[in-house]
Amino acid sequence: MSETEIQQLVEMGATPAQARAALKQYKDVEQAAERFFEGKFDHIKDEDVEMSESKPQRPPTPEDGDDEKMDSDGEAAQEDSDDDGADYADYDSDFDDMKRTTGTTGGGNANVDPYSGKRRIFFSKDRKEEVIEIEEYPETMVIPETNETVPILTQGQWMKGCPEGGEQMFLFSLYSQLSSPTCPCPQDCGASISRSKGDFFALHPDFSTYIDRLRARVAKTCPRCHSKVCLACGEPISVDHEKHSTTREDPLFHCPDLQGVILGVGLTMLDDFFSQQNQDAADNVDSSIRNTKRRKTDSFSPQENDEGDLLYYANVQGKRAKGGTGYDGDATEDITGQLRAQAAQRARDEKISKLLSAIRVFLPNLNREGGGRTSDYLVHPTALAHLRRRFNHVCSKLLQNDSLADMSDRSILYFELLEWLETISNHEALASMMAMPIMVVASVKAITAKNNQIRERTIVYEGSSGPRELLEGIAIQAQAALKGLEGNKLPDTPPEELTEEQKRMTVDMREKVEGQAAVAVSDENQKLLRFCRRILATVKAIDRSLRDTKGDAFVDRLHASLPNISSSSSAPQYRVEAGASEEAVQRAYMDWATRVRFEYCDMTIPTTGTADESDSTPHYKFFYDNEARMLASSDIPKRSLAIAKELAILTTNLPVSWGSSIFLRVDETRVDVIKGLITGPEGTPYVLVVMENFLFDIFLGPSYNQSPPSVKYMTTNGGKFRFNPNLYADGKVCLSLLGTWQGPGWVAGKSTLLQVGVLISIQSMILCDEPYLNEPAWASSGGSSQSLAYSANVRRMVVKTAMLGNLKNPPEPFGDIIETHFRLKARSISIQLDEWLRKDDGKPTSPDGGVYSGNPKSDASGNSNGFAKDIEEMKKELKKLEN
Repeated sequence: MSETEIQQLVEMGATPAQARAALKQYKDVEQAAERFFEGKFDHIKDEDVEMSESKPQRPPTPEDGDDEKMDSDGEAAQEDSDDDGADYADYDSDFDDMKRTTGTTGGGNANVDPYSGKRRIFFSKDRKEEVIEIEEYPETMVIPETNETVPILTQGQWMKGCPEGGEQMFLFSLYSQLSSPTCPCPQDCGASISRSKGDFFALHPDFSTYIDRLRARVAKTCPRCHSKVCLACGEPISVDHEKHSTTREDPLFHCPDLQGVILGVGLTMLDDFFSQQNQDAADNVDSSIRNTKRRKTDSFSPQENDEGDLLYYANVQGKRAKGGTGYDGDATEDITGQLRAQAAQRARDEKISKLLSAIRVFLPNLNREGGGRTSDYLVHPTALAHLRRRFNHVCSKLLQNDSLADMSDRSILYFELLEWLETISNHEALASMMAMPIMVVASVKAITAKNNQIRERTIVYEGSSGPRELLEGIAIQAQAALKGLEGNKLPDTPPEELTEEQKRMTVDMREKVEGQAAVAVSDENQKLLRFCRRILATVKAIDRSLRDTKGDAFVDRLHASLPNISSSSSAPQYRVEAGASEEAVQRAYMDWATRVRFEYCDMTIPTTGTADESDSTPHYKFFYDNEARMLASSDIPKRSLAIAKELAILTTNLPVSWGSSIFLRVDETRVDVIKGLITGPEGTPYVLVVMENFLFDIFLGPSYNQSPPSVKYMTTNGGKFRFNPNLYADGKVCLSLLGTWQGPGWVAGKSTLLQVGVLISIQSMILCDEPYLNEPAWASSGGSSQSLAYSANVRRMVVKTAMLGNLKNPPEPFGDIIETHFRLKARSISIQLDEWLRKDDGKPTSPDGGVYSGNPKSDASGNSNGFAKDIEEMKKELKKLEN
């Protein structure tokens, strides 16, 4: 027996004495583990076996060699071995920092912080791994029963995506072992049993065929001693090994080697099938785009960030069409083939879900019905490698979906994904995966042979968001959706006394009445409700498992790194040093804006002593106060569902950038009461604006989203200023989506407040570089003197009314937003102000933005229009903020 084998049993809960006794009686560690879990060594105490106290050791790595053999290079060689195996030790369990107490069972040490020291980098997105992959000639085999030719998983495919070191050595070792044509009999009878590489690595058209074929061939009888042998591990299969009620007839649960190869092949099939399905879907989209006429008006297309997330940024660079882009055009939405595409998506999801479900059976699971098997306790290192690479690839793609509604519609797939995440988090050897970064391809460098065929690739992988972090974004959406599905919350009132009729009702009668009331909620609402609750339950289950297996310090550190919806009171003060680089300033701004872009807040007006006590419905600091109060006690299922989906999108998908961002505040009890603030896009006269001029009151009315929301442009300087042809002095927002102008209108049940709706249209089309062109009569005047004069007039109004006015009297509830925005951007704003002053035409400010005539007027300061004075005052305000 070796110290490593003893430590393996100790990690499963045995005392060192029990481990030594078990290994003394059973040479194979798997059999020893089985007997230990059967309780055959419970009577062994520490004092029964002499044993010197030894420090817990990390799992063995291939570089360690035989435990009984001393390395000729001495300590230096030992240090190299430790370093080479560090990744696997850090990944599998918290060995280096965890001091387990002899005799404890299972759980980790709650006082251990797995992020400390060298382990911190293993849980950091800064990690990078370089992998060399060799292109191999394909191998095939013929299935005798069907005469079908199927490919065989090559060694390069088996080891794909795994870094140098421990993982590759374990993968190579198992692949070589199972590729050997014979297996010696473990009873030392001298016989050899034949086995086929294809039985373990054949890539059949479906996973069930692979499993059935492997099940029929993995257990064979020795022709000489007639003992039953597992061809995967080469060990005997005893009757005791088949005691489990649900798996006693199934040889596939015999050993960790089988677990490793089954998960490796299954996840390879999953990865290939998932990638092919996505490619087919993308090809179909490309084909439909090529066959569809280009729209005459500007269309907004989502951009991708570094991790593949779709971001609906409106600040798209490029030439803008010369026209009234805020409303003009007669294009209509083409929904041809939509139902067919949805049916194809459902079929793909069902296939992937069934494959996931079939593979999940072989995941290490200590809670397996009938009890855990050997492979559940002794997780094979190759299983960990394939889960970390192949499953995480599929997991990350699915969890990067930014639409909760879409995930709910595809719940057959996402429910199965959540089952996987819970199963993985419940196992101590796998739980760390939830917090680890998912490694994604950063670069590929191919080496081409003389025949122009690629024979070798160097692939660099870098860290991206891990499963738990990706799941947190979805959980935030689910919480917001639940808030929307709850409907309007009325003030707490004391329970009313039951009527005589209600008192006479039996419990069954009351439950029947309550059940009839519950039926009023639509099936679609219930579907989304169940899905949201399932997501939140999974998050709680994962965190609970992580606390049990990895400790409180692990989970607390993990939570601190997760995205969240902050409140103004909890948001930290963001400041930058005077000499900070532009990159550092922009990074701080992005961090701040991402944290505060969406918040719940109290928009109610405090009641006074003179208020009507019979009316408990609160008033709101809101243009649509009367409309909101009229719907205070309403319960409209379709509207609640639409708002739930809307909130789910808004919580995590509001566009944030240095150039232009959207901030929203939603009343904490009335989620249909919303205030929005849009910062002016770069390259426009509105670039410096974070102001009441772009403050909007938004109300999701009784028929939302069958009809558009009500939107009021709130800051007009008392109804005097018109900053844009589409933004009227009386607060009207001229936009075809709102039904206030001709052109493509609101699509019932499809358009949204953000992605294909109002906020993006205002940000991208109304707040444009030449706002003069938004007026249809002036649409062909791009670059004209009138257009330039209009933009100059807008800049003067921006500085005088928007910037100075906002800093001195910030609108609720955006005071903190405005102050921090100007403080972080003070340096760039000062530079832009100087540029604006240089470009100013000296004409007087026209409140309605009309065409100018006559000579410019001078003010008392000697400036032609007072613009220089306003800029000087604005710079003084910025200095105050910086100090």
